[in-house]
Amino acid sequence: MPCFFLAIGIFFPRLIIVLLWFFASWFGNAFGNILYLILGLIFLPLTTLWYGISEFYFSDSIQTIGLVIAVLADIGLIGGGARSRRG
Repeated sequence: MPCFFLAIGIFFPRLIIVLLWFFASWFGNAFGNILYLILGLIFLPLTTLWYGISEFYFSDSIQTIGLVIAVLADIGLIGGGARSRRG
């Protein structure tokens, strides 16, 4: 089940975060303050989703590797992949 949510979460991370917040206790255990969850939902949704799921299921080494990948994916999504044209 977590792999299914993670696969869907790549395309719709904000939707999955909201659904998991209402129907699972993953984010309540991972984030002590709801402000961190809201800021993560706005600015780094893939990182927030990975952190919430990995705190519940994975060990520290897998958690760190996945967190780095999620941050890099979020930074790539924020930029939009636009190129500057010269000439």
